[in-house]
Amino acid sequence: MDINIVGGGLAGLTAAVAAAERGANVTLYESHETLGGRARSSSPPHVANEGPHVLYAGRPMRWLEERGLLPPVRRMPAAALAGARAVYGGRLAVPPAGMLWAAARRGLRAPVDEDFASWATGKFGAATAQTLGKAGGVALMDHDPGRLSAAFVWDRFQRATTPGPPPVFYVLGGWTNLVEHMARRARAMGVRIETGARVTELPVGPPGTPVVVATSLASARSLLGDESLTWESGHTFLLDLGLRSTGREPSVVFDLDGGGFVERYTCIDPTLAPRGEELVQAQMPVRPGERRAEVVERLEGFLDTALPGWGDRVTWRREQEARGRSGALDLPGTTWRDRPAVDRGGGVYLAGDSVAAPGLLGEVSITSAVAAVNAALSREPVRAPAA
Repeated sequence: MDINIVGGGLAGLTAAVAAAERGANVTLYESHETLGGRARSSSPPHVANEGPHVLYAGRPMRWLEERGLLPPVRRMPAAALAGARAVYGGRLAVPPAGMLWAAARRGLRAPVDEDFASWATGKFGAATAQTLGKAGGVALMDHDPGRLSAAFVWDRFQRATTPGPPPVFYVLGGWTNLVEHMARRARAMGVRIETGARVTELPVGPPGTPVVVATSLASARSLLGDESLTWESGHTFLLDLGLRSTGREPSVVFDLDGGGFVERYTCIDPTLAPRGEELVQAQMPVRPGERRAEVVERLEGFLDTALPGWGDRVTWRREQEARGRSGALDLPGTTWRDRPAVDRGGGVYLAGDSVAAPGLLGEVSITSAVAAVNAALSREPVRAPAA
């Protein structure tokens, strides 16, 4: 069977490999001259991802690993993890005891229909609930996770604070490495990849050929002419920095006052910056109506506390603003099952990080892409993927 895929990011490449391994004739169309979507990195000597990217241990990562789709990856070293800090009450400190106590409540389950702030206040008290909400902003890149579904925020908090080594892996050399690795494998399996090929309308290819639209929801909405393809997502500002090294920088600092973070990626992969320098990425969720200058001021103020004297050591700087590019956020009363469905009817399927599939951040892209291909090639309705 022939199958066409629109979009050459993580979801599109996953769909291409999944379809090729089932024997389909696959053509992938990417509007840009390079593959990757949001999974791109800047060019050397400072190799910074377009946004914070990690792989979480779990079924989607195993799917990639079992197919040889992963380049070398690495966990954060234990010594670096021990250097993690938090800004709390305007001061650099260790995370507050209430937050650590909440993380130990592994058996606690949160409701879907209640907002996180109300539920957490009832369970842990107002102060700890506020801290947990700000901590959620680090992973969700949202200005107020307290307004989201309690189950959605709590599940992600528990996932990120699983006992033992952190369940996150970093792709060595930046996420462009992952994209290139997946693209080589796809081509070796016979996938035809066309870059610089902007698709402006469907169908693509002969009538009856299934199509997987693996783009952002905004692009899918325009392509399919379907105004229902919307979902809540984050809005954050990111600052990538090359800094002359002092040898004393912490590995990561969480902003439990503002919901941001700063992470030193060269503690995991020294090749991301020139010798004697550190590569740092900081992010701060943008508040409603906040101007760019205001969020930059807040982020730089956080950096002043987290990395004193950083401004005198800058060798490279890049600013990014990400709106609707950090995955789905579920409001009270909704779960992943309520997001835009994978099967759009008429042989059109949707994949990406904001569609109806379970997982955390990029996991949604992988899970939805596999589900879309399975449905397209079997011509059976999409079954809810396992969480």
